Amino acid sequence: MTQDALRPPGTVFRHPGRHRVAVFALDGVIPFELGIPLRIFGAAESPETGDELYEVVTCGLRPGAVRTDADFSIVVPHGLEALAEADTVVVPASHELGPVFSQGLLPASLAAAFAAVRSGARMVSICTGSFVLAAAGLLDGRPATTHWTSAAHFQRLFPRVRVDPDVLYVDDGDVLTSAGVAAGIDLCLHIVRRDFGSAVANDVARRTVVPPHRQGGQAQYVRRPLPEPRLAGTERARAWALDRLDQPLTLRQLAERESMSVRTFTRRFREEVGLSPGQWLTQQRIEHARQLLESTDLGVDRIARQAGFGTGASMRQHLQVALGVSPTEYRRTFHTSARA
Repeated sequence: MTQDALRPPGTVFRHPGRHRVAVFALDGVIPFELGIPLRIFGAAESPETGDELYEVVTCGLRPGAVRTDADFSIVVPHGLEALAEADTVVVPASHELGPVFSQGLLPASLAAAFAAVRSGARMVSICTGSFVLAAAGLLDGRPATTHWTSAAHFQRLFPRVRVDPDVLYVDDGDVLTSAGVAAGIDLCLHIVRRDFGSAVANDVARRTVVPPHRQGGQAQYVRRPLPEPRLAGTERARAWALDRLDQPLTLRQLAERESMSVRTFTRRFREEVGLSPGQWLTQQRIEHARQLLESTDLGVDRIARQAGFGTGASMRQHLQVALGVSPTEYRRTFHTSARA
């Protein structure tokens, strides 16, 4: 008989119909990152009924006080029993990871905690919480990310992990990792989008007053010496392009919106966004196509034209590269009627 079968029902989670999320708070936890899962998942509601879609609880190695990196502690109501019942486990960043951060070693207490996680549960880390997942062996052979300031150290400690220091988050199916601090918001919104579609994720983003999908990666937040004290931005060109995704747009047109040469515009754009203008445009078009596939019954060819891909064949190729699925497969999974 399994541990789950022996556990009395409803000992932690009280709503069987909701997706169960356990936020695992370790000593030294950073309050901002700790609060992200509840703020994002807790705002996700069914468009049809208004019911909450997630149940979020906070747990520790044991119930009771947990130190934070601020001048206060928190009291968590649950211990490892919450991990045994969760569908998703989130590990926020902590400043007291000890041998996990310094040597990549998992203490016996954390090993016992991961042994309590329910089989098949989705594992998520925010910021340097990825060190805990890596020390537990959950990232071996997988792509992952962490805060850009810790990425080189992370790679030295865990050479079997395929570290990408430039992205905001990495989705590897049942294990997901985010970059530093606010990238945890991006990852949690991505999870909501993956679980319940863009309409629900966009509603959560509006409620929490954040963009539903930030473009670019960590590269745009890495401090670099600037050649001039004040650089003109590329925001106007990006806003102009977003209103015209269905049209063929050239690099020269974008540069002219900012009164820059093509060369200067390309350099400034990459400094701000972390992508080339062409990569950014493709990413925007893919996102627009995804929203249309999810929320409309338009044919693939028409969506391709509205998203700026021109033909259905071109859109199929781009979605296959970016998402690993065809437009038809994506719609079958994420269309509103498929989730009803």
